[in-house]
Amino acid sequence: MSMPGTILISRTDSIGDVMLTLPLAGILKEQYPGTEVVFLGKGYTAPVLACCSHVDRVVTREDLVAGGVGALKDIGADAIIHVLPDRALAWLAVRAGIPVRIGTSHRWWHWFTANARVPLGRRNSDRHEAQLNAMLLGPLGIRAAWTLEELVARTGFSAPVPDEAVRALLRPDRERVILHPGSQGSAVEWGLERFAELVRLLPPERYQVIITGTAKEGAALRAGLPMELPQVTDATGLFDLHQLITLIGASDALVAASTGPLHIAAACGIRAVGLYSPRRPIHPGRWAPIGRDAHALVNDPDCARCAKGDPCDCIGRISPQRVLELLER
Repeated sequence: MSMPGTILISRTDSIGDVMLTLPLAGILKEQYPGTEVVFLGKGYTAPVLACCSHVDRVVTREDLVAGGVGALKDIGADAIIHVLPDRALAWLAVRAGIPVRIGTSHRWWHWFTANARVPLGRRNSDRHEAQLNAMLLGPLGIRAAWTLEELVARTGFSAPVPDEAVRALLRPDRERVILHPGSQGSAVEWGLERFAELVRLLPPERYQVIITGTAKEGAALRAGLPMELPQVTDATGLFDLHQLITLIGASDALVAASTGPLHIAAACGIRAVGLYSPRRPIHPGRWAPIGRDAHALVNDPDCARCAKGDPCDCIGRISPQRVLELLER
């Protein structure tokens, strides 16, 4: 097809989902170098999008909904890719007259709103989320199958330089390991007891252990983790998302469940250690971090309860010693 002037990528959910969508922007820039890539996301993910060299402009869902059809028309998009199905935005794209509207055929409203439908079912797929996202590029004349290594190379993400507040927290004489125990309910968690065990295994003469989380999570983290140990720095509630990204980029490793900070760490190229349940559809085959030093751990990939889709606490049986060995490798 002829080169589109402006392509709109729509992914209006959480940070991790957005991180795994960034390779699409890189592929589009590679295939259509003169095309403007606009990313439509939630307002709170804008600092993440600002770190991607392949994204020319960021539009928030909040502003677009407030501005209505006129705001979408003003973008001047020749094509929109509905990476996350969003019924309201799908109808808005029709009313705005965007010529090419791409979406999965597995949402009924796309049969009325998308004129380029891709037979894409995510829940039972063996593909990674980033690979599933890339399949939506097919209607633009771009191959649908990409390896994870190819997608990593097209992420285009880099963390900005830390500001004075972040730099003041960092110890230049230590390896910096971020522990991000919480997920705000978005993932199965390893548990504070396990994180506490890991903290005690990390020698204070070698490591600075930085605990991150929201201000709301801070009280529980302070109650459940040995914050008094000399290697520990409590950073809960201190930084906004932009600053957290710079902190991650200035660190050596991060340990977390399947959360946004884990995917940010992977994209920054630091050692990203993800703690996962093998239960579909939240298993690492779908949601593992992708990066040059990214790792996903499960206790038992053949867990019978997880295979049946039952609730299971096997993630808690991943040993802190195993995580330590990966950090020290």
